Amino acid sequence: MSPANCSHLDQADPSITPSGSGCKECLETGGRWVHLRLCLECGHVGCCDSSPNRHTTKHFHATQHPLVRSYEPGEEWWFCYPDDLIFEVDDDPFRGLHH
Repeated sequence: MSPANCSHLDQADPSITPSGSGCKECLETGGRWVHLRLCLECGHVGCCDSSPNRHTTKHFHATQHPLVRSYEPGEEWWFCYPDDLIFEVDDDPFRGLHH
């Protein structure tokens, strides 16, 4: 899919600082995660929907921040919650930013 189909690209902030090297909430509560996702609006690092607590999706519902990116080495895909769209960005400003 093309990022042109996403209407929320302007909400990605390339100056964000990730909240940590693991899921913020899991680290605070002793939880575990499968994969990590990075909120592209505020830098929140959360666990994926395959993880027991699904903190990235909970973060979206709490904040309405629409865009996340995989925070796994070698993965460069983005996901837009409102548009239900997975895509990659050619000049990805977050490339190389992972735990």
